[in-house]
Amino acid sequence: MTLLRSALLATALTLPATAVLAREMTPEDVARIEYTGTVAVSQDGNHVAYTTVHYPDVTTGEENGGARQQLFLADGAFDLRAYLPEDMSVSAIGFNPDGSMITFLYTASGEDRALWGVPVDGGAYRKIAAVEDASVRDYAFSPDGSEVYLLVSAAPDEERESAEDAGFDAEVYEEQFQFNRMFVATVGAEIDAEPREIDIPGYVSSFDIAPNGEAAMIITAPTPLVDDSLTSQRVNLLNLDTGDVTVVETPGKLGDVEFSPDSMYLSMVAGVDEHDPAATTLHIVDVLTGDYFAVNEGATEAVVDTEWMADGRLAAVVHVGAQSVLRFYDDQGQELREYDPGELILTSLEQGGNRLMVEANSPAHPNELFSFNGGSFTRWTDHNPWLAEIDFGEQRAFTYEATDGTEIEGVLILPVGGVPSGGAPLILDVHGGPEAHESNGWVTNYSGPGQVAAGRGYAVFLPNYRGSTAYGTAFSKAHSGNYTDPEFRDLVDAKHWLVEMGIADPDRVGITGGSYGGYATAWSSTYNSEEFAAGVMFVGISNQISKVGTGDIPNEMHLVHALQWPWEDWQHFLEVSPIY
Repeated sequence: MTLLRSALLATALTLPATAVLAREMTPEDVARIEYTGTVAVSQDGNHVAYTTVHYPDVTTGEENGGARQQLFLADGAFDLRAYLPEDMSVSAIGFNPDGSMITFLYTASGEDRALWGVPVDGGAYRKIAAVEDASVRDYAFSPDGSEVYLLVSAAPDEERESAEDAGFDAEVYEEQFQFNRMFVATVGAEIDAEPREIDIPGYVSSFDIAPNGEAAMIITAPTPLVDDSLTSQRVNLLNLDTGDVTVVETPGKLGDVEFSPDSMYLSMVAGVDEHDPAATTLHIVDVLTGDYFAVNEGATEAVVDTEWMADGRLAAVVHVGAQSVLRFYDDQGQELREYDPGELILTSLEQGGNRLMVEANSPAHPNELFSFNGGSFTRWTDHNPWLAEIDFGEQRAFTYEATDGTEIEGVLILPVGGVPSGGAPLILDVHGGPEAHESNGWVTNYSGPGQVAAGRGYAVFLPNYRGSTAYGTAFSKAHSGNYTDPEFRDLVDAKHWLVEMGIADPDRVGITGGSYGGYATAWSSTYNSEEFAAGVMFVGISNQISKVGTGDIPNEMHLVHALQWPWEDWQHFLEVSPIY
């Protein structure tokens, strides 16, 4: 792989860039893209492990299937080693506390998923801990590495299994909850055959152990329902000595939560209230009391990921509109310094011993691994060197003014070769949520036409319409209680601006999107059909009443989007349904 990259780099440096060498991107190219997945840094900062994510390339005859992750060890920029066989898909990678072993979850043939490890200095991988008749879903070591805490699947239901054996395979919705369990196992040469179970509150989705080993941070919801995961998740601080639990009474959605190195504080990304569409505001939590305060409430931005440095600083990836920055705070939430990564869109952080590793993408490449040091970002990986062959359409952030004067931003891709006279055919690619946003980075994927469309002569616009994140809570709340207007009017305004600027052909504008973007597509193809020549809806919403009655997030839709129930205004729910 290293030789191949070197050869491609030498070719790029010595041969003139000509149209003969370049080609447009194809759907087959999308199938072969590799991304960096999860990243782990040893506590001393000496080792960096990560996974690559790839899908079967059915265009070359590989059998169809889901994503697979392969483990790599990175010793420096482009100094990489595949550390496990390519066909061995792993997840939840990390290091044991002394950094001697890379740890991961793996499902061996004929077994349940367990915790495994492979020595950093070389050697065979081995099973570290498991729970009989259960799959391990998450894990965390005690600070000294002598014990490991395991979050595992629910206990087998023998009565239910007997019924299924007898032919009763019906599922009774909301009456057969499967709650995770937590165990603690001794780590040694032999696997602990009888790990000890720990009582935990509610349905646990993730957890961590404080650096001082005295407390566990456990994120729970009342049930495993999707609705509860969005509206009712809470941080529980469990005293591992006494069993006492302190609940951090967050009012809204919950995102990334991390312990400070002195175990005194948590960084917590959360919503500011129950009506906040997304967890984008940074909070600092006092571990002893559970009290917290917001750090950047009201700012026109979204905090995406946080990581405490070994020296006590808090690093945060912050998305500001279609761009991103790396920001540092002290443990009281005071901003220390901010770094602009240029064209990079930062997506995640991991650190160990003050070594900070970042995942980032750009308009020219998907997520890759970067090192942040001395105020600059150094690229460590290039898993898609063949992208150098692709002739990309020009991509940039684009801002326009909506009908009521509100400024709306998005990401614009021009056709390869430029815009023809009279404008290009245009595709509006509308994100879901709507509590999400498009960044000016890599936007070509399974359901995103991006550069594939640009290669076929289309312009593509990805609008951050009202309801999107990264522009402040007030902007993301602008659609609450206002289905279709102003959020979907912003899409029509985008078309008009792009036509006026000569970029889009007014008679050849199509729209696509998934989930809430599918709702936008259905609305644009019915209520606003005179504006769009074509629409392709992907897992979208056509009927707001039946969505409340049969969907899995009625309470989230009520609290965040509708602010009322259908029986309170039946006609309104009908009129904002595309089938109407």
